[in-house]
Amino acid sequence: MTAELVRGQNHPVSQSRVEIRVSAGTPVLALASLADEQGRFSGDGILAHPGARSLPGVRSPGELAERHTFAVDLDEVAADVHRLGVLLVLPPGGPVRFGAVPASYVAVADPDGAELAGYTLTGLDAETAVVALELYRRQGAWKVRAVGQGYAEGLGALLTDGGLAAPQAAELAAAALRTAARTGESDITLAAMPTLVGDLRAPQTPAQAPAPAPEPPDPVPAPGHPYAGTPGPGGDTPASPPTISYAHPRRRRTSTEPPEPAPRAAAAQEPGQAPRPVAGDASGWSMEERLYNQVWGMFEDLARTVAAYRSAVEFADSRMDRELDEALSDPRHRLGGSGNAARDTARARREELVAQAQAVLDRDLAQLITESEVVEPALPAAYARWDNPVWHGHRTPEESPLALRLGDLHLPERPDLRIPMLTRVPLERGLWIDNGRTGSEAAMTMDTDRLRRAAMDMAVTLAVRLLAVHPADRFSVHVIDAAGAGSASLAPLVRAGVLAAPPAAGAAGVTQTLARLTRRVDLVQMALRAGAPEDLPPDVDTADQLLIVHDFPHGFDDRAVTQLRYLADEGAAVGVHLLMVADRDEASAYGPLLDPLWRSLMRLSPVPDNHLADPWVHHAWTFEPNLPPQGSRVLDQALDRVAEARRTTRP
Repeated sequence: MTAELVRGQNHPVSQSRVEIRVSAGTPVLALASLADEQGRFSGDGILAHPGARSLPGVRSPGELAERHTFAVDLDEVAADVHRLGVLLVLPPGGPVRFGAVPASYVAVADPDGAELAGYTLTGLDAETAVVALELYRRQGAWKVRAVGQGYAEGLGALLTDGGLAAPQAAELAAAALRTAARTGESDITLAAMPTLVGDLRAPQTPAQAPAPAPEPPDPVPAPGHPYAGTPGPGGDTPASPPTISYAHPRRRRTSTEPPEPAPRAAAAQEPGQAPRPVAGDASGWSMEERLYNQVWGMFEDLARTVAAYRSAVEFADSRMDRELDEALSDPRHRLGGSGNAARDTARARREELVAQAQAVLDRDLAQLITESEVVEPALPAAYARWDNPVWHGHRTPEESPLALRLGDLHLPERPDLRIPMLTRVPLERGLWIDNGRTGSEAAMTMDTDRLRRAAMDMAVTLAVRLLAVHPADRFSVHVIDAAGAGSASLAPLVRAGVLAAPPAAGAAGVTQTLARLTRRVDLVQMALRAGAPEDLPPDVDTADQLLIVHDFPHGFDDRAVTQLRYLADEGAAVGVHLLMVADRDEASAYGPLLDPLWRSLMRLSPVPDNHLADPWVHHAWTFEPNLPPQGSRVLDQALDRVAEARRTTRP
């Protein structure tokens, strides 16, 4: 039975030798692309086209036609190739866009002819080049995913979006199209080539979403869940759609050595079963980086498999509604009870489609749960939950971490499947823990004092994690608690003596702390511009700084607010990071003056709240902070180790 895929859905490929069949309503050029785990092209042998039909593991068709067949041997695909894409391109002289021709159909089949999975490319409009589907590696096995990502600017734009430099993409696209012009029936001239290649002098963007973006944008509020009063461009509406950034960290490396090979997934216990997952099976230069990328992959897989399920259910509902409307509008169904039979048939078809979608969802969720059970215990302290045993043997590290766990994310289809929410370190944007009454059901059921205490406890927990996973002399924490309302939560930090100075109280304390950090930002910026960072005054602390601001705007005047905004805008680039614990509504007296500040911060919540979304399909994800178990001393133990490490490193 053929699995009918919708955009974003995946399906296992159980055979190594398969055929990819393309059926289009007009002659198209069919190509195969080879990419790494992040979907990036590199090197020369990345595109199988009529002028270079054979690449390791794949042979492409040789001419323009309405029907194409790719021969694929997955065992022969190079080990560094993780994605094999099928590209369809319209030739000049024919239709000017995919939206003007019948929808193309792409299928993966075994050599004997039986189709394993198929995908109909619906919803295209102005695109002239499209990534139809891709075969990709996952835990040592291969899967097929329906992609359907189109590019109005043509093949050159597609290749540029995959990481090729514009000149190289233009040259490769022109070569493929020029060869197709010689082998096919269409009259492709060099004068028409720019239409298909795309104007590579300007930035190119995909014409259709969702796209498997390796560099997703930063978080903004989910639809219906604004940043506690932050207006969007039109006034009171939320800002642009939300996304959670799990972008691959851009580490600058001087070494040209290849990354360490990832562990291979264990073979399946029985034929037909998915292979057992292995912690760290993603690419990366170290186990820490491989685990980071594996979490990113789990996040994407969960987003896409739930999107496919919801899309299938929506299709089943719309089909049932259409069939019911047809049954009710047909006068013949009003006689003899045939109308009831038609309605029962429509409902039965709907239930069958939903059951098929549920079976696929259950299969994918079971695999992700198995992977989570393997990955979670293997995470380093910076990524681990507070109840992970790794904290019992944790010692102050010699290097800063790659990323930091802020909490967990889950979807309503499987609330017990938690994906770690990681953010890169150093923090590229500040954090805001909202201690106000938001639209969250959990926030509305808590009294104000408990909610404020929970928010400050969460801030202290994040500060302890940052201190514990950095070298002893590479991270400092400052606190502004103007009214002293956070003293109970701050007690562990004060008792351990790990703060850079006692918590600042009153307006004078606010002024002194902000002035000290503002001066540091100014001096470091000037030293970097002058190329002489070693000439900084001896009293300037070169360690990364975290400023926790509690109960803003209490104790702040206009000058202090301006300095705070300056730190939020300029501080991160020179190692000064902001963590605010505040209620947006309490700062409403400042009006729109503070809107840029709130928009620049990543909003978190001390209680479960579904205000974040992924960059692929924009699900509303429920965020939950990760806090130590009730009665645990893990925070105190971590602080004791930080204090001891600082005593031993002091001259």
